[in-house]
Amino acid sequence: MTIEETKTEREAVPTGIQLTALDPAFQNDPYPILAKLRELEPVHHDTTLHRYVLTCHTDVDELLFDRSLSVDPRKAAPGSFESMFGFADAERQPSMLFADPPYHTRLRGLVSKAFTAKAVEQMRPRIQEIVDELLDAIAPEGEVDLIEAFAGPLPTIVIAEMLGVDPADRADFKRWSDLGVMNFNPMLTPEERELVNEAGEAMDGYLRRVIEERRERPRADLITSLIAAEEGGDKLTDDEIVTMCSLLLAAGNLTTTDLIGNGVLTLLRNPRELKKLQDDPALIKTAVEEMLRFESPVLMSGRTPLEDRTIAGTQVGAGESVTPILAASNRDPSVYSEPDRFDITREKTDHHSFGGGVHFCLGAPLARAEAQIAVGTLVKRFPEMRGAESPLEWRRVPGFRGLKRLPVVMR
Repeated sequence: MTIEETKTEREAVPTGIQLTALDPAFQNDPYPILAKLRELEPVHHDTTLHRYVLTCHTDVDELLFDRSLSVDPRKAAPGSFESMFGFADAERQPSMLFADPPYHTRLRGLVSKAFTAKAVEQMRPRIQEIVDELLDAIAPEGEVDLIEAFAGPLPTIVIAEMLGVDPADRADFKRWSDLGVMNFNPMLTPEERELVNEAGEAMDGYLRRVIEERRERPRADLITSLIAAEEGGDKLTDDEIVTMCSLLLAAGNLTTTDLIGNGVLTLLRNPRELKKLQDDPALIKTAVEEMLRFESPVLMSGRTPLEDRTIAGTQVGAGESVTPILAASNRDPSVYSEPDRFDITREKTDHHSFGGGVHFCLGAPLARAEAQIAVGTLVKRFPEMRGAESPLEWRRVPGFRGLKRLPVVMR
């Protein structure tokens, strides 16, 4: 290879905004871009956004399970990529998503019982009822936006019922949670930031009123359980309960919508796999795992080393940002056979879409249950459903992947 060829190849390495949903090409289809990056520079120093980007499965896996790394943006060096997410009130402890052990360990221990596989299994009949009710309301023929009519409302209703939210307040909760996800976009305009802050204040005030009501009149709901949760004499403060509920609504709500929406779209684009699932509904569990691997709702995560060290063979300074690209790891050809092929009977179904290590997604069992019931019921009740001719539009939130709308023709 000549010097000119080497220079041209290096100039072609995607970087900066090109590696976020703010870039139209990445937003529409990030996978060719990520494959190129994994091939040319599997450990990429992104000098535009001030971070190191990892795309290989082995490197991502090691990073996710490294307990010495921080997820707290307040510990990131000023100007680094992770420091841009330091939107939390400096006077308040961060949510579990941005907390390190031992504080993270304490929070997770106090709330984890509500999200165990056993607890979620007991919720399946009610999730099925909600799915049936939403599908009953969809006309048997004609075009419908599946995000608005189905994939969006389902997790909102499930989480709202878990928390004990009044049904009349669900629309407000949906709006607040959708705006809350915008917190993960470090490049908001001042106007967008004002909207997000207003939504956060409204949700905060609402939740504090509900907490006060539950202290006086307990119910069989998650907020009451969080108030009563105790471990070694330790209990959650009101601030921690509010932050936990806000996290569940913002992070757990839209990502489940995206899991269902992305999964249905992928099935419609792969009619052979859709037919396999319709012929054998027992494949729904592996189908959902393949949906998660193939079209993950969460594209990337973030870590910060607290001291100078070597990561994936590269020297990284204390406070610098490291971004593991989960979506790239999920399609690493050294791990998955034909990684760009969607196969619901794939034998290797593990993936990084829920993260890993101590920060593995607490709500994974619930998200899986909702997706299995939602997609399984949908393809059974509407066996001839097809995608509409309307163009698709993906949301522009860095780190996440989901559709604004999913127009389908129901049959």
